[in-house]
Amino acid sequence: MKRILPLLILALATASFKPADETKKALVPSANVKNLKGEIINTSAFENGGKPVLVSFWATWCKPCIQELSAWNNVYDDWKKETGVKIIAISIDDARNAAKVAPFINGKRWEFEVYLDENGEFKRAMNVNAVPHSFLIDKDGKIVWMHNSYAPGDEDKLFEVIKQVAAGQPVTH
Repeated sequence: MKRILPLLILALATASFKPADETKKALVPSANVKNLKGEIINTSAFENGGKPVLVSFWATWCKPCIQELSAWNNVYDDWKKETGVKIIAISIDDARNAAKVAPFINGKRWEFEVYLDENGEFKRAMNVNAVPHSFLIDKDGKIVWMHNSYAPGDEDKLFEVIKQVAAGQPVTH
C-alpha cells in the first residue's frame, strides 16, 4: 500500500498537467446578450463551424470603434472567402441607448452579426475596460488574440493573424 500511494499521486499529478500553451488560452465565457430583435442569446452559442470568430466590443458613441468596424466591413467579404471568419460586434451601449443601435447598424450597412450587451455582463466577463476591444477565437472556442484601440491599417495586421488561426497555426503576432 505504501508503494502504491506515491505512484497514484504521481499519476494524478501527471494527468492533470496541461502544456503551457493550453493554459494561456482562455475559453469565451458564457453570458447573455440580446440580438437586434430583442431575443436573449447566450455567448456560448457563438460558433462558426470550426472557423475563426472575431468579436469586437464597441459603442455608437465611440469614433475609433466605428472606424474599425467600418474598415472591417469594407474587407469582410474578402476575409470570409479566404478564411471563413465570422465577425460579431457587441454593442456596450446601455439600455437607454440600445434603441439607437439597430438604426445605426442599418445606416452603416455593416454585414456582420450585432448583439447588445446592455447590462455589461459579457463585457465584464471578458474583462473589457475600454472600447474598441477585439478578440479572435479559434476553432476550439479559445481566445488566441486580443487587441484594444484602433489605428488605420490595423485591419491588415489583424487579417494576417486571422489567416494563421484559420490555417490552424499558432498566433505569432
